[in-house]
Amino acid sequence: MRSRPLLLIACAVLLPSLAACGEGPEEAPPLSAEALAAVTENAGAPTESLAREVDDLFTAEGMGETRALIVMHGGEIAAERYGEGYGPDTRFIGWSMSKTVTGVLVGMLVADGRLRLGEPAPVEHWQRAGDPRGEITLRHLMQMRSGLRHEEMAEPVYESAEVRMLFLDGRDDMARFAEAQPLEYEPGTHFEYSSPSTVILSDILARALAPEAGAAARREAVDAFLRGRLGGPLGMDSLVAEYDAAGTLIGSSMIWADARDWARFGEFLRRKGWVGGVPLVPRSWIDFMTSPSPRSPDYGGQLWLNRPSGTERDVLFAERGPADLFSMVGHLGQYVMVSPSRKVTIVRLGHTPDEARDALKEELADIVDLYPSS
Repeated sequence: MRSRPLLLIACAVLLPSLAACGEGPEEAPPLSAEALAAVTENAGAPTESLAREVDDLFTAEGMGETRALIVMHGGEIAAERYGEGYGPDTRFIGWSMSKTVTGVLVGMLVADGRLRLGEPAPVEHWQRAGDPRGEITLRHLMQMRSGLRHEEMAEPVYESAEVRMLFLDGRDDMARFAEAQPLEYEPGTHFEYSSPSTVILSDILARALAPEAGAAARREAVDAFLRGRLGGPLGMDSLVAEYDAAGTLIGSSMIWADARDWARFGEFLRRKGWVGGVPLVPRSWIDFMTSPSPRSPDYGGQLWLNRPSGTERDVLFAERGPADLFSMVGHLGQYVMVSPSRKVTIVRLGHTPDEARDALKEELADIVDLYPSS
């Protein structure tokens, strides 16, 4: 009889613990109507899972402010949502996503035979006898290995190359500032991400389209080319570019479009430069842009690649894959991510400081993971 009280006591002590052990995972809170409404009927992924991942980008702490998000799957919108005060008609600055647009324009002129990838870049004052910058090719500039002294994100910030070029002593003639810098490395031997390098590409575009022209004519020629050869055929009606006082496209940073048009551009890259059965740029050029540079396995030609960098740099999420994913990446968390194997394009626009970027990338990777390789 003595064992019964002891058994009761043991049960009284252990039952709460046993009950706790038997509890399943906490149920996720129900999704709001707004969260569910963001997902389309044929999303290509479980509706609730996609809605929850999208909702996290707008509501979770520690990821900054998401202002627009579009997920495309197989060429169709799978999810679309906007933050308060933003909508389908809002133009968003691309910041460094602009570099990829500039890279495509360069490819069009290469296809036209007006520029050559492997030849010295046609910057006239580099071609003087004895100037080592004459060895810089268009390929070097596309792959960020020109060797020019362009230190991005330097400290203090007012000494950083992109800040000086965009806002300080280089702002009136950005190409002149960028092209005047001396060599720091032998051309082709060193990767250094550089906004001034893309502005040099912009200057080369203008000189090819409007030789010896003044600022207004340069601006008009490049803008007509941008709209006529890219914006118009893609249906990117919101596409707007900014130019400096010398008439040079600020192709490193200052191209604007609404979220749907950024998605159209991402889909154009996913389809290897084809739109409606017509190639706007050769497939081989997109292959070049999405192939690793010899000096940086995580960078192609004006595009970031989801591959290990071999350094501490981790721009995307190479450890999670997919390996074919590439991305346009802009200041403060602008992304157009594309995975051809998963038929996915993701556009995220907003304001995320550097310290919150890792959390944001993980959330975007979660969306990619909802789509299996096809």
